[in-house]
Amino acid sequence: MPWVEHTSPDDVVLDTDVLDDGSVPLARVLPAHRNDGREVPPRIVVYRRPLEIRAHDRDDLADLVRDVVVDQVAVLLGRDPEEIDPTG
Repeated sequence: MPWVEHTSPDDVVLDTDVLDDGSVPLARVLPAHRNDGREVPPRIVVYRRPLEIRAHDRDDLADLVRDVVVDQVAVLLGRDPEEIDPTG
């Protein structure tokens, strides 16, 4: 989980690349960048525990993970989630 500085849940401010449910981060996009002269590809980080806690059962968890990943891929590509997964 990313560290979030705050004093109350109403004061939480997450980076714009974080997909959240209220003030709980579910996933984030880490854009491509250069590190010591080498290219680091973009990454999507999915926060397992918040998703597991939010899901009611394994099927719900699978659906939730799919929705979160589709949403983050859309952010990464600058597209609408419906373009990434028209069935969703």
